[in-house]
Amino acid sequence: MLELVKRNIHMNRWKNQVSTQVTLDDDFIVPDTMNDIAQIVLDAGEIQMEPVKVQSEKVAVRGKLDFHILYRKEEGGLQTLGGLIPFEETVNVPGLEEKDYVGVSWQLDDLNVDMINSRKLSIKAIVTLEVKVESLFDTEAAVDLGAVEDGEDGTPQIESLKRLIDVAAIALRRKDTYRLKEEITLSGSKPAIDRILWTEMRLAGVSTRPLDGQIHLEGSLMVFAVYESEGDSPIIQWVEETIPFSGELEMQGAVEEMIPAISARLIHKEIEEKPDYDGEMRELEVDAVIELDIRLYQEQQLEILSDLYATNRELTVDTGEACFDKILARNTGKCKIAEKVAIGGGPRILQICHSNGMVKLDEVEARENVLVMDGVLEVRILYLTDDDSQPVQSVTEHLPFHYEAEAPNISQDSIWYLETDVEQLMAAMVGGETVEVKAVVLLDMLVLQPICRSVILRAETAPLDTKKLQQMPGIVGYLVQEGDELWNIAKRFHTTTENIINTNNLSSDTVRPGDCLILVKEIVRA
Repeated sequence: MLELVKRNIHMNRWKNQVSTQVTLDDDFIVPDTMNDIAQIVLDAGEIQMEPVKVQSEKVAVRGKLDFHILYRKEEGGLQTLGGLIPFEETVNVPGLEEKDYVGVSWQLDDLNVDMINSRKLSIKAIVTLEVKVESLFDTEAAVDLGAVEDGEDGTPQIESLKRLIDVAAIALRRKDTYRLKEEITLSGSKPAIDRILWTEMRLAGVSTRPLDGQIHLEGSLMVFAVYESEGDSPIIQWVEETIPFSGELEMQGAVEEMIPAISARLIHKEIEEKPDYDGEMRELEVDAVIELDIRLYQEQQLEILSDLYATNRELTVDTGEACFDKILARNTGKCKIAEKVAIGGGPRILQICHSNGMVKLDEVEARENVLVMDGVLEVRILYLTDDDSQPVQSVTEHLPFHYEAEAPNISQDSIWYLETDVEQLMAAMVGGETVEVKAVVLLDMLVLQPICRSVILRAETAPLDTKKLQQMPGIVGYLVQEGDELWNIAKRFHTTTENIINTNNLSSDTVRPGDCLILVKEIVRA
């Protein structure tokens, strides 16, 4: 048996991806300690997920819908109410094994909070769950021969064919968290806080890159809070701040040259009022936790042993198929959105105080050399009115977008990692009850292409079959056919590429259909 030099490549492969929707429909009773509801001003929901449980080809997903509303009380003024609605779903995932890596992503596609009466709410929501199963494995490929004796004339007895391929091996796969704690001080023109009514927090402009032994993370935390001021005649105020952040996570095994595919999600956000040095409630303490789902790839060129034969012995070669990933495209695109929306049917708008946006992808499809993305930017606009009984109102608009990102040679079996972000968002009055919304949606993608190649698993030698060799012509003229390579021709006619090049005075090992070659059978005695 011939000795083969083999190499392991650590790979990460999507094994399966299953999507399902969970419909939530529940009634919620207003607690006795809360005031009656006259009108719902704002509603929001977030999904809290528990660790998934992997069973035989099934994944048990448990979580809660954490909803909040800001409502106008029947006697006037605003109040906040929240609650939790649990859910559980079993997702069938064919081919799932215990050793596989299971990730669950989610999106709150729809949330409707309606009044049944002043003491009862109807909560309806649709949650899309996406279960992604990855398999971490080693692909083994023969890259060279071990020690091989030469023939009497110094010519190697074994002819070997090697091919160079580009490989993106998974170098690091894990999850980690990054915590942010900041303080916001109210400006001197703002009154002190009596109580916080509403808070929002989101990430913007997040970028990550590997360093040696670390992951660098930077971006902005967008913070918005509505509060009621102190005093006998409290008024509604708001605070909006952008908190830039930058820092490093210790990440053993990370190298600066690695290619990242890292997603960031806020899994905890909390805002609390606190007194300043004078004892006035003029500060907000912000506590946020970012979860990072980290994949780091390392590009390398791999020369694999593709074929073997000998001119002085018989070789039995067992081949198999090894699959690798190749990085096809990596880029960041920006999609601009500009729309005018009409806000009518209510009190006159005095001022827009806040706008927030969320990207929701409806369809992602690979077409010829492009990755096509269709979705909507869900924009919520919070504004003040001239009606003292309804001072704060909101409206939600869905702005469609279409974007095509260049990805040469992308195909249906390509794998893509796609992260979306709202880089810019502005809502401004342009007269009457018309609001102009301008936004920039950021789309960051990494496209991988699985490639499969024939590799040599083992090779055994046996004495030369002289009878078969004698039946072959010693010299023959050959017309090159479509798909022929010099290697295949040499192997078929028991010669070597070097012999063919020398006999035919070729300048290279490239041949074209229609070329006429003189082929001389070669025998090297063992």
